[in-house]
Parts: sequence; C-alpha cells; structure tokens
Amino acid sequence: MNNFPYKNAADFGFSPNQDGDSNTKALQNAVNGGGTIVIGSPGTYDLSGTVILDSYTTLEFGNGVFIRRVPTKTTGECAYAFINRGAYTRSYNTNITINGLYLICNGNDAMGNTSGLPVREDGYENEGDHIMGLRGQVSFFYCNNVTIRDFSCMDIITPSYGIQISTFENFLLENSRMEGEKDGVHLGRGNKFTIRNCKFRTYDDPIALNAFDYTSSNPQLGWIEDGVIENCYDLDQDSTVGYFCRILGGCWKEWEPGMIVRQSDAVLHKGRIYRVQMKPDGKEYITVTPPDFERGSRVLDGINWYMCQDDHPILNCGCRNIHFRDIFLQKKRDIAIAINYEDNDYAHSVYPEAKMPVQEDIVLESVFFEANLEHLLRANTPVNSFKVINCVLCDCDIFLNTLGGQDEPDYGHTDVLMLGNTYRSNTDRAIIGCTGNRTASIKVIGSTVQGDFKPKYTGNIELLESDIDLIRE
Repeated sequence: MNNFPYKNAADFGFSPNQDGDSNTKALQNAVNGGGTIVIGSPGTYDLSGTVILDSYTTLEFGNGVFIRRVPTKTTGECAYAFINRGAYTRSYNTNITINGLYLICNGNDAMGNTSGLPVREDGYENEGDHIMGLRGQVSFFYCNNVTIRDFSCMDIITPSYGIQISTFENFLLENSRMEGEKDGVHLGRGNKFTIRNCKFRTYDDPIALNAFDYTSSNPQLGWIEDGVIENCYDLDQDSTVGYFCRILGGCWKEWEPGMIVRQSDAVLHKGRIYRVQMKPDGKEYITVTPPDFERGSRVLDGINWYMCQDDHPILNCGCRNIHFRDIFLQKKRDIAIAINYEDNDYAHSVYPEAKMPVQEDIVLESVFFEANLEHLLRANTPVNSFKVINCVLCDCDIFLNTLGGQDEPDYGHTDVLMLGNTYRSNTDRAIIGCTGNRTASIKVIGSTVQGDFKPKYTGNIELLESDIDLIRE
C-alpha cells in the first residue's frame, strides 16, 4: 500500500501575505504527488492560476480560510481554480477530496489560459489551458471517487459554474452553499452520485444533469445514472432563468456525406464522436468531408469540428435512475424540474431521424413549495416512468409535451404514479397534462385535496386508478 504524506501548505510558502502567482506555485508544489494537504491558518489567500490535483489527494481548508481568485501578473487571466491532472490527458484520477473550500471568484471566470505553452503535438490540452466544454471553477474530468464537502462560493459569475464534473464514477457533494449568476453544480457523463444538504441561490440552474449539452458547456456526451439529490434548497431570488434542476438528453447519427449540421450537432464516425463548434446563430452547414482525426479540432468544408470522445461510441444519451427527495423550492419559477430536449441556436438535441433516448425512472419525493410554480415537472423527452410521492402541489402540475414539428417522432408511453400527495388550489386546474405525439397512464393514490379545488387531467392520458374525483378536461 502506498504511503501518502501529510503536508502543511505553509511549509511550501502558501500564505495570505503572498501574491497570487507565488501562492499558485506554492500550493501546486504542496499538492504534487498527492497526500493530505492542510491549509489551516486563517486568512485570505490569493490564487491566480490553476492548481492541478493528482490521485489520492485530500485538501483540508480550515475555518477562516478564504481562497480568492486574482489575475496573473503576466497574462491577467485566471483559469480553473482546481482541476485533476488527468483532465488534460483524458486519463483517470481517483480518490480526490476537497473539504472546507471557501472560494471567492472575485470577478474571475474559469475560461482563462495561464499556461502560455504551445499546442501539444498529441492534440491534448496543455496544463492550464481551457478544456472545451469544461468551465467549473472547480472542475473534474475523467475521475473516480471525488468528494467535496463544506464548499462555499457566493459570487459565481457567468460563464463559469461553481463545480463541474464529467466522465466520472462516484461523486459526493454535501453541506455546500453556492450563489451567483450561473449554474451551481453541473454534471456530465457519469454514474453513482449524491448531492445533499446544499443551498443554492443562482440566477441559472442550481443543479444541471446535462447528458447532452452545448459544445461549450460539457466536454463529453453520455448517460448520467444512479443519482440521489436530497435535502437541497432553491433559495428565493428576485429574478431568475432556468430550473431548479435541468435534465438534458439528446441523439445524433453516424456521419454521412451531405448531412446538414449546425452549432453543437454531434456525429459518430469510426468510433469517435465529433461535434460542430461554430457561432450560435442557427446557421446550417453541409458536411462533405468526414471528420477523421484523433485529437483537437479541424476545419472541414468551412465547419470547425472538435473531437469530443473516442472511448464511448454512443448515439444517444440521457438520465436514468434519479431520485429527488426532501427538496425545498423557495424561488418562483415557471418549471422546477425540466427533462428537456433543446432546439435553439445553441443546441440541437434531436438530429432528424436519430433514435431518441428514453429517460428512465425519475422519482420526486417530498418536494415542498414556498413560491408559486407553473410546473413541478415538465418533460419534452420520452420518459418511461416517474413517481411523485408525498409532495405538496400548490397550483402547479406535471406536464408532458414534445418539441413539435411536422415530422414529430413517436414519444412512446409514460407510466405515472402519484402517491400520497396533497393538492392545494383555489382554482380548478389540471394536475397532469399530456400533449403531442405521446401518451401516459396514471395512478393517483393516497391523496389529499385542500381548498375549493376540482382537480383535472388533460390530453392523452389513461386514468388507471384514482382516489379523488379527477375530471377529464
């Protein structure tokens, strides 16, 4: 068994009295090779560059320790605050823990390039470079067994996220608070995760489970599976966009000559997935020359292609086995949880004639509202089933719809169980609706109806069982 050392970062020169460049170098020297690294003396520590973490590393930040992002003396740019070393070579790191980090963005995003190094011949990113699609202040890519506890970041700025992780197995985030302009925690391809005991006040999505995403918003595509999100708060805020949780799926095809593509489209060719990286303006391009390179980007037929992944040749992605429980929604939103395809200038989730993925087994348990919501859940993707258990639905509903269009594919059937819920409203309204080329069946059991309220259901729904008088609208 390896003997990983215990280190005091102060012994390497990491100090509140040093500038950001000196502190970045000092902390990097402390974490090299892994071990347990302690930053215990209270104070504000400036950090101007990216600290790269090896496997078997634990960072322990003491009470009263603040890490403040600042520009470098040379380039004036900040990159990630922390990232795993394997992110740059697409090789896995394991067993990385960060405890007690209080990060101050200080107006600096995570999109900078502080390395000043030439492009590597193998096409991988240089250490310090921005990795396409990875933009968390704390980022992990190709990693197993990552734990973040007691993380605070109260000034997240766009376009960066607080925490981002992709291509992972086993991720735990707990006892954390994030506020600011962009996503709190942003997940990509991976499985086995828990997000718990967290408070969010973010202008955009507090939690994003984006199996499919914009090219600039996740480095790879793939299924997000087997996750629990529990005891989390969406704190009140005057203005907002997005959802408490955004769940994205998508599908694409094998490359063929003459295909019409646009920004963020994906194709599979010779076991590799390539994506279109152009301006988000809706412009369409005809691809004639196949993307057939191993690393980086190439411009072919006026299209900038980016090699997204070569170790996971799939044609669709989505989310399955996701359990929300003990969720407290204090912010007014149109939609709390959105299971989405997108069709806009930034992303084209469903390529024509591609096989749509079915999102699977979504559970909402003990979700409570402290603000008005139009939809507790809206899905415009196929979903095999979801359960709504022990929730209080106040003037809101479950809504299943589609992207629409003349050649709308078959969205299939959704089984819905609504168990032990309280329905509260002063107006007659539907508690579930289903439109477009899709159908649903529902069971409503163990219900409580409060107020002068006659609950309804609407659209392509078969009512299998109900203990309340549900009226078809």
